[in-house]
Amino acid sequence: MTPIAMLRRLTPLLVLLCAASVAADSKPSPTAELDKEFGRSSLQIATADSKLHTFRVWVADSESRRQRGLMFVKQMDDDAGMLFIYPQAQSIAMWMKNTFIPLDMLFVAADGRVVRVTANTTPQSLDTIESGQAVLGVVELNAGVAAKLQIRAGAQIIHPAFLPR
Repeated sequence: MTPIAMLRRLTPLLVLLCAASVAADSKPSPTAELDKEFGRSSLQIATADSKLHTFRVWVADSESRRQRGLMFVKQMDDDAGMLFIYPQAQSIAMWMKNTFIPLDMLFVAADGRVVRVTANTTPQSLDTIESGQAVLGVVELNAGVAAKLQIRAGAQIIHPAFLPR
């Protein structure tokens, strides 16, 4: 078979493979899906070393959004995260079911003060991660961010969801 005849024979297959590749690429990424389901907001974290760190966060402010969280997300920008806001301060227990990336969880009191940091959570774990006291929100960031930026208990979250006292 000549090379031209072989090419003619393979052309329909190549067209199908290209079409399948384009279809696979057009599926929205999990973060694009989050953009459709969640509002985005900016929050800042003031740390003890007098630095202010800004993040763009998806806001989980309803029961269905809090249940969805960052499930199925496989990567997140360095300055991205999710802010879980609850209707009133309460003890919170979270898990990592269907969450594919390790996270740092910041448990936040009603006045915006970080009361607990749980670093480097285990992806897809069903172990509960507890706030340890009543909190109004939780900020989830990529694992390692809290240590890198020196975000510890006592840091201040600046966002309209929290009212400083």
